[in-house]
Amino acid sequence: MTIAVFGASGQIGHFLLPRLRARGESVLAVSRHSHPDGDGLCWVRGSLPDGVPALPPLRAVVSFGPLQPFARWLASAAPADAPCVVATSSMSAQSKAASDVPAEREIARQLAQGETELAAACARLGCAWTVLRPTLIYGAGRDKSLTPIARQAMRTRVFPRPAGRGLRQPVHADDIAQAAIAAIERPANRVLMLGGGERLSAGEMFARVQRSLPVATLPLPLPAWLLRLGRHAAPRLRGPLARLEQDLVADNTELEAWLGVHPRPFRPDAGCWRP
Repeated sequence: MTIAVFGASGQIGHFLLPRLRARGESVLAVSRHSHPDGDGLCWVRGSLPDGVPALPPLRAVVSFGPLQPFARWLASAAPADAPCVVATSSMSAQSKAASDVPAEREIARQLAQGETELAAACARLGCAWTVLRPTLIYGAGRDKSLTPIARQAMRTRVFPRPAGRGLRQPVHADDIAQAAIAAIERPANRVLMLGGGERLSAGEMFARVQRSLPVATLPLPLPAWLLRLGRHAAPRLRGPLARLEQDLVADNTELEAWLGVHPRPFRPDAGCWRP
């Protein structure tokens, strides 16, 4: 039977699709844009929650898009074959829940609500399910956190190095893809934290990104006092700058015990920042 993948053209799908094809799986990739079909891979245009065409019987459904629209599509589509469901959330459901920025608190609320709605839909339909809650994602040159910093530094030859003692645990998109496959085979029926295989300070994380670049760049230290000024001068940066002193990490104990997935340490190379 077929595995349907929503958000297949994104950074996790970039690694998941070839892994599924290598296993001999029949894959139906759902995307808002057209793509050429491949061996064992069929692309379908569709958008959540109301723009998805009728799908064939499915063994599993994987979604890397927004949780609430996916949960609402699943509840309305009500696939009779009760496929296994795997979806990604975000650690922002925790890290932004107490933010002093209202928009960030709303993001956390929507993520938590999406997790709840998906679990409820799966319970009604009899679908086994797993929600993966990853930390900061990198690896495919498509993230909106480290890749923009790396590319700007390559253009300007200057790398901003903000001070930050908070711990980080970047996770490679391919490790999330591996976890998704493992969750198809052994659903957890719960939310699983998913962080990288190494915890390091925010400052060291930025230093490793700089060392991974294919061109020489000049480090530009941004001391803590300057960052505090920036939080007042640029309200949109208030949340991210405040979190530089906070630990944004995940406990992988359940992930490793249940799925047998052991994410790699943070050792980026230049290929991580190329599209």
